[in-house]
Amino acid sequence: MRSRAGTLILNCVFVGLAALLLAGCASDPRQGYVLGTTYDSGVRTVSVPVFRNSSFTPGLEQTLTDAITKEIMSRTPWRVVNGGRADTELSGAIGGTELFTLTRTPGTGLVQEQSLTIRVDFVWRDNRDGTIRLERRNFAATTTFIPSRGTNGEIGERIEIGQREAIEELAKAIVGEMRADF
Repeated sequence: MRSRAGTLILNCVFVGLAALLLAGCASDPRQGYVLGTTYDSGVRTVSVPVFRNSSFTPGLEQTLTDAITKEIMSRTPWRVVNGGRADTELSGAIGGTELFTLTRTPGTGLVQEQSLTIRVDFVWRDNRDGTIRLERRNFAATTTFIPSRGTNGEIGERIEIGQREAIEELAKAIVGEMRADF
């Protein structure tokens, strides 16, 4: 049986480690590390209109907008609201997608692995004073997948799987860019 002092010390060590793991950089560099979010607490709401799509792949715009909205709601202290009522607005456009062959089967030349890159331009604007909080051009996310072959019975992934993974990575990266500077 443990003594009370041993249990107390163990609990203090556990709480101290948990505090260190939850610490993040402060938005003011003079403060160093702080407990709490690294997202700007002055922002309460964000509007995310459907991104424009200049690629030749229909439907990516809605999927990307939905993924960004979910990332904002799950990783930040902000609420996502419609248009003019929001403190800020994140808008953008999908510039294009690129599909590259990474590996081929020796002998047959069939594609074994491909990469998919999705590129976007986006602007995060403060609706309260009109300033641009963040702007990125040609921002990209890339994923790899094993394409389906269909005729020879081997099971692979449809290109939509690669697109979905690239969009999820892109949404995480965009929301990560919205953190306060530290």
